[in-house]
Amino acid sequence: MADHMDTRHGTGKDRSTAVLDVSGLRWATEQNVVAARLGRRPGVLEVEVNPVAQTATVVFDPTRTCLAELRTWVIECGYHCVGQSVPSHICDPMTEPDPPPFDHKDHPPTSHGTTTLPEQRAPGSDTRVDDTARAGTAGHEAHVIPAEHVDHGGVEDVASPHEMTGHDGMSMAVMVADMRNRFLVALLFSIPIVVWSPIGTEVLGLNLPVPFGLRQDVWALLLSLPVIFYSCWIFFAGAVRALRAGTLDMMVLVAVAVGAGWLYSVIVTLTGGGEVFYEAATVLAAFVLLGHWFEMRARGGANDAVRALLDLAPPKAVVVRDGRPVEVPTAEVLEGDLLLVRPGAKIPVDGVVEDGESEVDESMVTGESLPVHKQPDSTVIGATINRNGALRVRATRVGADTALAQIVKLVQQAQNSKAPGQRLADRAAFWLVLIALIGGALTFAAWFLPAGRPFGVAILFAITVVVITCPDALGLATPTAIMVGTGLGAKRGVLFKNAIALETSARIQAVVMDKTGTLTRGEPEVTDVITEGIAADELLRLVAAVERESEHPLAEAIVGHADARGLEALRAGRFENVPGHGASAEVAGHRVAVGNRRLLEREGVDLGKLAAHREQVAAGGRTAVLVAVDGTAAAVIGIADAPRETSASAVAALHELGVEVVMLTGDNTATAERIARRLGIDTVIAEVLPGDKAAKVTELQAGGRKVAMVGDGVNDAPALAQADLGIAIGAGTDVAIETADVVLMRSDPLDVPAALLIGRGTLRKMRQNLGWAIGYNAIALPIAAGVFEPAFGLMLRPEIAALSMSGSSVIVAVNALALRRLRLPSPSGTRQGAEEPQTAEHM
Repeated sequence: MADHMDTRHGTGKDRSTAVLDVSGLRWATEQNVVAARLGRRPGVLEVEVNPVAQTATVVFDPTRTCLAELRTWVIECGYHCVGQSVPSHICDPMTEPDPPPFDHKDHPPTSHGTTTLPEQRAPGSDTRVDDTARAGTAGHEAHVIPAEHVDHGGVEDVASPHEMTGHDGMSMAVMVADMRNRFLVALLFSIPIVVWSPIGTEVLGLNLPVPFGLRQDVWALLLSLPVIFYSCWIFFAGAVRALRAGTLDMMVLVAVAVGAGWLYSVIVTLTGGGEVFYEAATVLAAFVLLGHWFEMRARGGANDAVRALLDLAPPKAVVVRDGRPVEVPTAEVLEGDLLLVRPGAKIPVDGVVEDGESEVDESMVTGESLPVHKQPDSTVIGATINRNGALRVRATRVGADTALAQIVKLVQQAQNSKAPGQRLADRAAFWLVLIALIGGALTFAAWFLPAGRPFGVAILFAITVVVITCPDALGLATPTAIMVGTGLGAKRGVLFKNAIALETSARIQAVVMDKTGTLTRGEPEVTDVITEGIAADELLRLVAAVERESEHPLAEAIVGHADARGLEALRAGRFENVPGHGASAEVAGHRVAVGNRRLLEREGVDLGKLAAHREQVAAGGRTAVLVAVDGTAAAVIGIADAPRETSASAVAALHELGVEVVMLTGDNTATAERIARRLGIDTVIAEVLPGDKAAKVTELQAGGRKVAMVGDGVNDAPALAQADLGIAIGAGTDVAIETADVVLMRSDPLDVPAALLIGRGTLRKMRQNLGWAIGYNAIALPIAAGVFEPAFGLMLRPEIAALSMSGSSVIVAVNALALRRLRLPSPSGTRQGAEEPQTAEHM
């Protein structure tokens, strides 16, 4: 009942995805109402509802329905919906949804290495959705929302979705307060009902006269009215919604339990008096409300990570119009606007710097701890902080197109997706409600007929069975854990695309890591400077002068090394580039040749003693650059690809998790083994052609191991798809990110073990919660049914059953929140790996 798939439609361009605000889901099992009602609507292909996040991911056919209709259908279910669950201060929630995230065509990496996220497009269109398209898509008239479903004046009068509005238009905080108020009213009136009930007179020994000379049951009936018609009204309304949707949920159980006890008592009272159970009905309601008040407060914290992301975007932006800065709401910023971003201010939307230089703190979006230098033509991300200089930025992506909005959407979709265990739990919750109702009826019949117990005793047993079997804990068991796990990952810059990826990451036994761009930065650096008859600094001054005239990456490495040592820059004359060999020039009265062995042979230079050093450098897998000065061999410079600072600590952290680390590279064996030794990698698979990477992953899987592949290039995409878990470095190509299951926004190898740790922690909490929920029902149900009453006199009253059931839900929510204390690996105290070599000589 929780999920619906229409297999007749929904491939290619016929699929669009929206994350809708669905607020007012007070109980976990209420998700079935929305899933069942929406799932039967035309054009809706898939529905996944998250009662913890108060959102729903809906996959639909844009040629058959539209966002306005989806919103209306949610409202018709009895819940509040403002449209898409996006920050209203940066985007209109009624804007049509974009295609699935990470469609990275024409979105190059930003200057700090994080790939930008996709633009929002109207389905089937090449242009961004404008205001005229917000009511519907091609082939649909704007759907008119019935007046009875419009809250406080219609679509425009909405609360921000990131405030998690309830179906009465109230925020989550107000919704929790409403639950508290209902509990307090139930408690206030339950106390006097208990005082004048048999519990008060016989158990507590209280013999107070009934006020106004009324009969005790009449007095209890009057006191119960506020409880039933105010505190309990959400149960009855919720039960009606569920039955109209053709499903069963917890509201049905509580409504049946409270209603049965109260109606039986009313009938007895109106027919002359007798044994009544007003205290059972009202105290039961009070305990249910108390438990869910605490539970809602607990699960509200599970969405802190997404709410923090949503709150990052500034509500105002300064736009330069007619040469003057004007402050406008961020939601009104248009693509192409020129923005003024003052020092200390947040950048409102994604854009490109046109004027000014500054350091920008991007940690809140990418997780990158160091500020990134920005200058003209640098790209900037909305919601990041401009630290010092003033910037003029041309807006390139606004509203739901921004990187922040797309990250939020990706996290929300992951949180709303369901792992296999959760789908089973959702189905089990539906059947558990049915079993509870049938079990309650059978319990009543067994105690009233064969056992011959009084009607009142039999109905108490039946009510207890119905209440204690409520499957709310089962419904909360996995969504809460997934919410916390994906939120924890988002805070770290680890984006899981769905719950299955989160669960799979917990079972990984081997991690295959691409070398260049993953373990290394792909930026060559100087590792050795071995000279003969000349000082190292003097030699570097001469060589750098020649290499400044070259555009080769190895030349850039030598120039960078000389500049880092603060050496004087000399000018080169009569520069000559020798393709495939190197270059030569005259510098400070000397003829300097820089290149490979073939260049020195062309110059007639004998290496002499440096020949052995050249062989040593090459044998170590480093690139050997040879230098001759005035016809004499002067130096061997070793150059290697620079590893990422955290590569060694990432490998060590994976080993601590018991995970084998495999390096997959097209480089030669000597190069690969050298870096593997320095980083502590277990297995090296070298000299692999790009097309064979997927086959190597398949070979590892053939041994029965769960394999993760980490890569960043186009040639990694097949291997990412073949692996059990594909992990894309955020600075990677569009194809790699599209294929992957997990995206590392920081391009940090240390986030690989972090992802596996988050997966393991989340799966552990899911199992604990499911085990608790199932075990609780298995033990509580026979006790509630009175199986042990004849032998041990053990009987649960409905009030105690309600407290037990609510307590179970609170335990599940609090246990999931404990995942936030998970310790993730950090680079502190890690050893640094050595530079990784190139395979080809300087050309």
